[in-house]
Amino acid sequence: MKIGFIGTGDITEAIVTGLIATDFPISEIILSERSQAKSARLAAADSRIRVTPDNQQIVDQADLLFLAVRPQVAEEVLRVLKFRDGQQVASLIATVTFESLLDWIGAPVSLSRSIPLPAVANRRGVTAIYPADELLESFYDALGTVVVAQSLDEFDAYAAASALMELYFGVMETASDWLCTQGTSPQNAQSYLTKIFLELSRTADSAPQASFASLRDNHSTPGGLNEQMFSVFADSGGTKALTQALESVAKRVRNAREA
Repeated sequence: MKIGFIGTGDITEAIVTGLIATDFPISEIILSERSQAKSARLAAADSRIRVTPDNQQIVDQADLLFLAVRPQVAEEVLRVLKFRDGQQVASLIATVTFESLLDWIGAPVSLSRSIPLPAVANRRGVTAIYPADELLESFYDALGTVVVAQSLDEFDAYAAASALMELYFGVMETASDWLCTQGTSPQNAQSYLTKIFLELSRTADSAPQASFASLRDNHSTPGGLNEQMFSVFADSGGTKALTQALESVAKRVRNAREA
């Protein structure tokens, strides 16, 4: 199977880095030349990777084609290309709707959307896709975990939740800064917090049947420090602020769909 990517940014690099370390049946990975630094680095990593400046060549030769250009230039890039009827096309372009993509593509392709996250480079990513697609599910399963959205609203919700990454590191940064005011070195603060959160994630991952609420209860004692931490956080508006942030991003995603 030949896999093609139009656009070679960070997510394309993460996908290809993970993919070449798997047993997924690929004979060739065809990358667009932009960005040159990333495409050259990837080409040097595996003999199955070929780089070309000709996007039409990628469209013509790919069995599974990924669209990974920036939303601002997507229409300009896609309208000049000629796609095959029924061609398998997977869009990684955030906030661009099915309707817009199909209009720009100008052919009845088999179109899906997905949200791969950077951890696919280590084959530990979780990727939301819509609609269900057997080939795409198999592809992303090789790179970690696949979540198939049952509706566009559900897919948009995953897109909003994926924006939690900066918030996560912001929480870690805030806690690290506080530890440093107590006399901890930045290195020790970061190492300590990283291990705490890593092990908590492992606990949740090893017990998928346990809800977050039950895990929270299992990690707190009535009247204990963990219970106090969450209570103060919630009473101070922390959980409300998080919900508001999610709703804000979700609204932006929905508005882009409806525009």
